[in-house]
Amino acid sequence: MQLSRTLVTSAIVAALGGLLFGFDTVVISGAEQQLEELFAPAANLSAWWGKFWHGFLMASALIGTVVGSVLVAKPSDRLGRRGVMFYLALLFFVSALGSALAWDWYSLVFFRFIGGLGVGGASVVSPMYIAEISPAAMRGRLVAVTQFNIVLGILLAYLSNLAIASLDFGATEWRWMFGVECAPAAAYFLLLFSTPRSPRWLVAKGRDEEARSVLEQVGIDQSAGTVDDELAEIKKSIDLEHHNLEEPFFQAKYFKPILLAFAIAAFNQLSGINAVLYYSRRIFEYAGFGESAGLMNSVGLGVVNLVFTIVGMALIDRAGRRKLLIVGSIGYIVTLGATAWAFYTQRAADGSFTGLGSQVVLVSLLAFIASHAVGQGAVIWVFIGEIFPNRLRGRGQAFGSFTHWIFAAAISQTFPLIADVAGGAVFAFYAVCMVGQLIWVLTAMPETKGVPLEKIQEQMGIE
Repeated sequence: MQLSRTLVTSAIVAALGGLLFGFDTVVISGAEQQLEELFAPAANLSAWWGKFWHGFLMASALIGTVVGSVLVAKPSDRLGRRGVMFYLALLFFVSALGSALAWDWYSLVFFRFIGGLGVGGASVVSPMYIAEISPAAMRGRLVAVTQFNIVLGILLAYLSNLAIASLDFGATEWRWMFGVECAPAAAYFLLLFSTPRSPRWLVAKGRDEEARSVLEQVGIDQSAGTVDDELAEIKKSIDLEHHNLEEPFFQAKYFKPILLAFAIAAFNQLSGINAVLYYSRRIFEYAGFGESAGLMNSVGLGVVNLVFTIVGMALIDRAGRRKLLIVGSIGYIVTLGATAWAFYTQRAADGSFTGLGSQVVLVSLLAFIASHAVGQGAVIWVFIGEIFPNRLRGRGQAFGSFTHWIFAAAISQTFPLIADVAGGAVFAFYAVCMVGQLIWVLTAMPETKGVPLEKIQEQMGIE
């Protein structure tokens, strides 16, 4: 089918929330060692407590994402998906400026938390908005634009950190790393004025004529018939006469999509992806690379992430969600196992690595990122946005995002402590978790490729 210009531009603008999502969460990776040196000695902390509170600083944005993913559900139903995105842009801007100007550890934690609220909200609203304006045949690829922008944001953060490090700003280097995010946050806010509201949200609010106008602009599936037929399907799924929009979320008839959302979100982080993204520079230095090489290798992770995200986007509506997760799960198991092997067998008692061990870690983590990008990275936000009925999608997306960020915060908080004590065991643990993911995909995950949102609701057994 032919894509309308309004559909493409609206999806791209909404997905800028994903770019800020990726940039904000990873930009701290370039500054984390400088921040540890700056704040831990100043607080007279022991080595163990220093690492604990440093982990808390690193996880502060993720704690914000947990809160943001929960709080955004009702505003997204009340103000609309687009309306909430304006506020998210403001949160990103305030966080970037505040983090750059932070005067102590507490203020930096606070402003990182503010940015986390934006990330949590964007992880819910951006894919939900795109799913609701997209025809089923193109929904996977268009929602995956959010994931593309997330990894583009990650790559831009790594490149920005590398560029700033090369300018030798000294003690203020970390401030510049945070501050550059103000520019894309401002652009996101301004571009939102050019996007229409979600037609499904408009129908839920009784604004049928506006919804019809938006559907005419963005297009519908050829199998849907006419715009009026599409409107009728949306009304049927929302079913305002028989279902209250405030009905309880946790009830037996929604057990299946709730369990599916929890599983895919939990497994996403139990792969260790956020530990690798947040602490990439530190991991590479553990593996025997110098500081500059660690930053360059981090950029390499960002490039691989971007390239294989494009591959995942190209395949998601052809191969389907399940096949991509099967391939990604196998890739996770192999690469994490190889990384654990290198830490166990190629690291001397003094912490030095053999040349072989260093190269195994580098190649394995690059392949790990590729596996994530093709599998979980491409699928998670598309899948969660598909499996809940229209009237529950806001809260369903929020629940999936909440689960994702709870596990992300736990992984990011604990990694510095566990890696220092256990070394490669942490990667072995992630590999075992990915065996669990592979079993789940093979036995419990349904395929949603090419199925209209309203039909998925029927397949879930939801009236």
